[in-house]
Amino acid sequence: MNRREILRRSAAAGLLATPAAGLLTGCATSGGDDKGDAGAYKGTKSEQNPLGVKEDAPLEVVIFNGGFGEDYAKAHEAMYKERYPKAEIKHSATQEISKTLQPRFVDGSPPDVVNNSGAGQIDFNGLVSQNALADLSDLLAAPSLDAPGKTVKDTLLPGTVEVGSYDGKFLVLNYTYTVYGIWHSTKLFADRGWTYAKTWDEHIALCRQIKAAGIAPWTYAGLHPRYMSWPLISTAIKLGGPSVALAIDNLEPNAWKSDAMKTAADAWYQIVKDKFILAGSPGLDHKQSQTAWCQGKAAFISCGSWLESEQKDVTPAGFNMTVAPTPSLGSGDKLPFEAIRGTAGEPFMVPAKAKNTAGGLEYFRTMLSRKGAQDFTKKVASLPVVAGATDGVELPFGLATVVKALDASGSNGFNWVYNNYYRKLERNLVDAACGEFFSGRISPAEFLDQCQKGADSIAQDTSVKKYKRAA
Repeated sequence: MNRREILRRSAAAGLLATPAAGLLTGCATSGGDDKGDAGAYKGTKSEQNPLGVKEDAPLEVVIFNGGFGEDYAKAHEAMYKERYPKAEIKHSATQEISKTLQPRFVDGSPPDVVNNSGAGQIDFNGLVSQNALADLSDLLAAPSLDAPGKTVKDTLLPGTVEVGSYDGKFLVLNYTYTVYGIWHSTKLFADRGWTYAKTWDEHIALCRQIKAAGIAPWTYAGLHPRYMSWPLISTAIKLGGPSVALAIDNLEPNAWKSDAMKTAADAWYQIVKDKFILAGSPGLDHKQSQTAWCQGKAAFISCGSWLESEQKDVTPAGFNMTVAPTPSLGSGDKLPFEAIRGTAGEPFMVPAKAKNTAGGLEYFRTMLSRKGAQDFTKKVASLPVVAGATDGVELPFGLATVVKALDASGSNGFNWVYNNYYRKLERNLVDAACGEFFSGRISPAEFLDQCQKGADSIAQDTSVKKYKRAA
């Protein structure tokens, strides 16, 4: 089970596609009871206590037990306990967030902090549309715990607030900053005398060279083929500019059939047509494909910057995994080769019905302190969304390349959010299209047509709340 594999569900009523959907809707709108009066624990706000935390109020934290484990959260809880020694903290971790917490949403007694991630993640579109999440605006305005003169918002990396905002309200704290790119082993490349290609033509030439050496150029998570949509869309955005992503996010007609998307799909089809993909990849899950890559069976893999942490137990010494941007399609690209996709991820939320909402926000303030962020980096080898969190921290090789890639990308970085707005679109519909496309069963035109039909089905579904992203 992995933290990124989200629950596949239909969008009935824009909420959980289970018989309990109506019950969750009810709990989001009904009055409180003795089990779950929202914000029952309230303290007095002051300069030292800007969020109004009741010092002896219990705090319950539920963590997704995935690639990051739970030790980092226990450390954050200990930091919270240092400031509020009278508070009892209840910690639990699960790989099934929805299955574990849905009954508690139903009866109005959710925990105070939820790391809503993994295969059993609760659909955010439904949670937001039913007002089931607490507004985190007060957290942004609160002073940082250890950055004098700065608010919490001042310490966050660009895009953190935007990706967790719905209709202008900051509702979800995405704690990690993830870079998505193409990964390779610098040791393998050095041993073979290969150089990472900056243009698509050079990439194809390199793939031929790699294949001739008896190594598959590519592998991918065949059971989660949307991983390959990330470099394809990135290639299109670099060619056509950020407006390509904006159109997709806003469900604009034929957004998936833009000239940039057509050119990108045609380019990526070449790795399918020329059999540059490791045999059997369509049947591999993410861990199996990543392990095959670590074993040197393939040269490239598409993934986010959690890869190093997730593969730490099977990565050979000196492998030196490195992230790089997608190659440029040509001199007409609107973004330079160095431009790379980066975004905040790993969502945390405070339920609107939580008893200790102030404590939940204060827990987030602890996570977002320099101390909390640096401890997270040391424990899980991943970037938090706090600026300067890696300063003075010795980074593992892969994470160091992530920081370097971000620096090189600078203001040319890009992202898309349709996957946050409409999980079903990426996790079910685009995923299915990618499965057909990268296994060679459909053409580029058929692939884009399937993606567009999926987007149109979401756009036409009146039960799904729609969001508009500004340029």
